[in-house]
Amino acid sequence: MNKTEFIQKLAKITGLSQVKSAEVMGVLFDGKTGIIAVELEKGRRVSVPGFGTFSANRRKARMGRNPATGKSIKIPAKQYPAFKAGKTLKERVAK
Repeated sequence: MNKTEFIQKLAKITGLSQVKSAEVMGVLFDGKTGIIAVELEKGRRVSVPGFGTFSANRRKARMGRNPATGKSIKIPAKQYPAFKAGKTLKERVAK
């Protein structure tokens, strides 16, 4: 399912217009200004009971190797998004 199909299905299920459904989807999932992205950037978790938890994890700095030259390089620490499916979602998918 792509974004357009998601918006159409959301509009059909909720009775909202497709424009409003797109707006709702943007408010939740937009990568720059969406609620989930903003909370993760602040280091907070977003938990949706029965669905799952979005979190921001930290990866430590480490040494790596440039595959082209073979030289050692320092890879800086960084924060990355993660998702852990909730029990209800896991059970639903595992059918």
